This record gives sequence, C-alpha cells and structure tokens, in this order.
Amino acid sequence: MQNRIARFAVVMAVLSSFAFAQMGGGKRPSPPASASCDLGGGKTVKTDYSSPRMKGRKIYGDLVPFDQVWRTGANEATTFVTNANLLVGDKSVPPGSYTIFSVPGRDSWKLIINKKTGEWGIPYKYESDELARVDMKVSKLPAPVEDFTIAYQKNAKGCTMRIDWETTRASVEISPNIASR
Repeated sequence: MQNRIARFAVVMAVLSSFAFAQMGGGKRPSPPASASCDLGGGKTVKTDYSSPRMKGRKIYGDLVPFDQVWRTGANEATTFVTNANLLVGDKSVPPGSYTIFSVPGRDSWKLIINKKTGEWGIPYKYESDELARVDMKVSKLPAPVEDFTIAYQKNAKGCTMRIDWETTRASVEISPNIASR
C-alpha cells in the first residue's frame, strides 16, 4: 500500500510540474510581454501577450496563415484591458477586459476585440462573443523584427497600437471616446 502511495505521489509531482510549466511557471519559448498607454485623465489601455520569436521561419502566409483568425501572439489569448470608453479605429469599446485576435492578410488586417476572456489562444471559436472587428493599417518595416511585439505610441488623440513582426507592421488608432461619456 505504501508503495502505491509513493508511486501516486511521484506521478502527481511530475504532472504538477508539467502543468506549472505550461501555465507560465517554467521558461517559455514565447515569453510574456506587456504594453500600455496612458490616454490622460487616468484613462489607460494595457495589453498582455506572449512574444514568439521568428527563429528563421517565414511568418505571415506560412506559420501564421493569411485570412485566418490568429491569436495575435502565442500561448494564452492576448488580453486588452481598459478603464475608459474607447474608440478603436472607428468602433466603440466600453471599459472592460477583452481578448484580441487578428486576421492577417497580404494587404489588410482586421483586429478582433472579443468579450470572452481566459481562453487559450487557439482554436478560435468565439465569433458569438465578438465586440468588434476593426480595420488595421498595414505597412512594411524597414528591417525584420525577430520578436513579436505589441507597442503603443502616443499621439495627439490617444495612442497608436502597433503589432510588429517579421517585416510587417499592423496598426490601429485608439483614443478616448468622448461621445460616450
């Protein structure tokens, strides 16, 4: 009986350490990253994501297929949290916690803001929970970017969210939605 208990304890320890590593307790090939923007007046937006590496791979149109929903990073779905009423592109987003996905294309991208939170990034099966799909501006970067990056750049109206990886930048304007005060 003691032998069975000891074997059970060993199996549980191995499974627990595996689960701990899968949930972020171990070193991940796509480490956690974060970006935020202060929109003024105490209004903020913050994004938490996992940052995969290019590692010599072809990214868009291969690892990340064109015209399919992508988790916009790695591991868990990327979070998008705001304490303010926002305009993301031309779509209204109330204060709250969301996840973001995207649909990369050769010449155009869509950003998906989804009300469902806490899910693993793939497969995407959350269409009924979508708050908005927003057109993104796409441009070519002057040099390849090894680490997938989400960043915010302050501008006169708020911030520009930039998604950079490989030689592609997808961006969208984010500003306080003064019409919904």
